[in-house]
Amino acid sequence: MIITQTPFRMSFFGGGTDMENYFKENKGAVISTTFDKYCYINVRHLPRFFDYSTELSYSKIERVTDINDIRHPLIKNAMQLLDMHEIRLTYEADLPARSGLGTSSSFAVGMLNAFYALKGKYVDKRTLADQAIYLERVLCDETGGWQDQIAASFGGLNRINFGPDGYEVLPIIISPERKERLNQKLMMFFTGFTRFSAEIQSANSIGKSIDRDKYLSEMYWLVDEAEKVLTDKNTDLDEFGRLLNHTWKLKRKTGSKISTETIDELYERGMRAGALGGKLLGAGGGGFLIFYVQDEYQETVKQAMSNLLYIPFVFENCGTRVLYYAAEEYKKINCWR
Repeated sequence: MIITQTPFRMSFFGGGTDMENYFKENKGAVISTTFDKYCYINVRHLPRFFDYSTELSYSKIERVTDINDIRHPLIKNAMQLLDMHEIRLTYEADLPARSGLGTSSSFAVGMLNAFYALKGKYVDKRTLADQAIYLERVLCDETGGWQDQIAASFGGLNRINFGPDGYEVLPIIISPERKERLNQKLMMFFTGFTRFSAEIQSANSIGKSIDRDKYLSEMYWLVDEAEKVLTDKNTDLDEFGRLLNHTWKLKRKTGSKISTETIDELYERGMRAGALGGKLLGAGGGGFLIFYVQDEYQETVKQAMSNLLYIPFVFENCGTRVLYYAAEEYKKINCWR
């Protein structure tokens, strides 16, 4: 039996520049962090007592004898990719899916990590990220960027650069005390709305390509500015919040599905209550709002957003990992009764 733990991520700056069709022609970069909310994948070989060979438990339960009959595209393609057979897989998570925190990519990374462990193989974080990108973007043909898979695999507060030759992960050089202050000034709220990231990305990629590229170019520039704020101990950390407000205003212009009237009203409510800046996490359309709030205004902001669920969190640095490992012997059979 294998149990993996894989964190969710929040992206602060540069989202959209991690799309392959953008960074292959332009420079791309994001600043993101993982935090202490996770998905858990439990995988073991299924005993041969049942009239099905594979059992999957996520938001639905599937029991099949043929991998091709699996309805969940990520699981089906991952099992085919790594030649997995006769398994029982269970998925659990601390936060809901389709909420702008890279949940599907965390699931993909954690599942691949679990599959390799069940085979008795160790794979490094880059391999897991690369294969999760291939799984989601190529095999499942889902529209989206690369940052989520990389963040889930590597973990931590990083700048991730993208270009024609691929990507590089650069940890943000920041003192533990300054990083903790940043964490303490960020407040996250669940809007109650969920959506499919791939659908939002597809809708936003249609039309207005010239204007969109202009906004994305400026969002890339903000990655540099935000990194300077984080790494320069003499710079007021509150500038990070003001830059969040700037990047959110740009992000809203990159597609018609990024925000809604309700989300705009919620954001303005938080700003009026004292937040210096914030953004909707993920591709847009719903999910989680994050605000940068000075200490003296945090209770006011919490009261202003009292109809939303407040989610405290702590940054984490580990990325995906195997929590439990118990080796299993498995011999593939050529037929199933």
